[in-house]
Amino acid sequence: MAIIHHTSHENAPTGTLQDRHVTMIALGGVIGAGLFVGSSASIALAGPAVLLAYAATGLLVVIVMRLLGEMLLARPGIGSFVDCVRVGCGPAAGFVAGWLYWFFWAIVIGAEAIAGAIAISEWVALPVWVIAIGLIITVNLLNLISVRLFGECEFWLSLIKVICVLGFCALGLAALLHFVGPPPSVVHNLNTGGGPVPHGIFAVLTAIPSVLFSMIGSESATVAAAETKDAGGNIAKVTRSTGLRIMVFYLLSVALILCLVPWTNIHPGHSPFVTAMETIGIPGAPFLMKVVILSAVISCLNSSIYITSRTLQGLAARKDAPSWFAKLSKQRLPQRAIAGCSLFGLIVAGCSILSPDVLFAFLLGASGAVILVVYALVICAHRSLRDEQSALFVMPRWISTVSLIGIAVVIIGMLYSASGRSTLFASTLSVIVFYAAYRIKEAVQSQRT
Repeated sequence: MAIIHHTSHENAPTGTLQDRHVTMIALGGVIGAGLFVGSSASIALAGPAVLLAYAATGLLVVIVMRLLGEMLLARPGIGSFVDCVRVGCGPAAGFVAGWLYWFFWAIVIGAEAIAGAIAISEWVALPVWVIAIGLIITVNLLNLISVRLFGECEFWLSLIKVICVLGFCALGLAALLHFVGPPPSVVHNLNTGGGPVPHGIFAVLTAIPSVLFSMIGSESATVAAAETKDAGGNIAKVTRSTGLRIMVFYLLSVALILCLVPWTNIHPGHSPFVTAMETIGIPGAPFLMKVVILSAVISCLNSSIYITSRTLQGLAARKDAPSWFAKLSKQRLPQRAIAGCSLFGLIVAGCSILSPDVLFAFLLGASGAVILVVYALVICAHRSLRDEQSALFVMPRWISTVSLIGIAVVIIGMLYSASGRSTLFASTLSVIVFYAAYRIKEAVQSQRT
């Protein structure tokens, strides 16, 4: 989901990102620890049929990005995706969508800080909580200094991830063609442990939320594109290329893993990329992947602070958040919002250490399915705006209808597993809380007037 702040808005941040920053952020934005490690849980849950989950989720992300791009290009002064929802679905929906999206990425700040701290703790003899605090403070300072510094860091971190995935794909294809490593038994690997669909179609549906969680990141490129000189052109370019990036980085790499090793050898929490490379016979694969995963974690932490701060500043500018966060620095940076989001991330990281099985688990669950709600609201906004200005929209109306049905099917599928039900319940509670907050805000404002 994109948060687009156009430079024409007086209260919106402006930046000096270059096209090369946006290009590399677009390539690397969809690559994170969710692919390198999190894919193991999805594979273990659904088996080879997980490719259906990746294909369906990737298609949903592509459609939402294209719908969003149409709205922003058809009405370039609309501002952000929150404004799209506000104009298309009303102020209550805009308020809820903005806060849900902020909440999702704010939880990611704490989660990624802990993940990075655990990885670094293997090399540095410091407590995990100390390293986590240090990571958040360091990345916070990077975002506070300038937008260009954020873009430069994301450029190099994304480059590492892109090279790793493309290198793995080249290596996997070479192994399938018997150029390197022992010849893999593709048919056996795909049919072992109960066949291609070992746990049924509902397991595929249950895997979709975690797959969707791993794919969230495309929007960081759209956010960055809005802070370039040619915002409109870069936004259009990013939204068009999303599908190709997902196809190469997710579908191809996961398909290669499933062809190279039996899916039953992939265990949740252990990188399937490492398992595949060890099967091929690549020396030092675990250490190499640790470095790549660490770069992915820091990249995600960097993007999370960037995205949450822009979301919070945009909400504050619309009077949907405390106006204190709307203030920009002389460099046109939302420094107050950056500091506030980083502080919340520290609190989330603290919860993961002090109460990992209660508070932190609840926070993860409360943010786990909210992105489905946000996507649904964006689709509904597109349908509404399309009715008003149909000549400016290209995507057929039936595509948004099918997308809404798909989201409903995923939600129903989540009810068939204990973890899915708990995530759905906690996320529903988040929606209720933010909607209640909107009603309270409206009541307070009406009393003042």
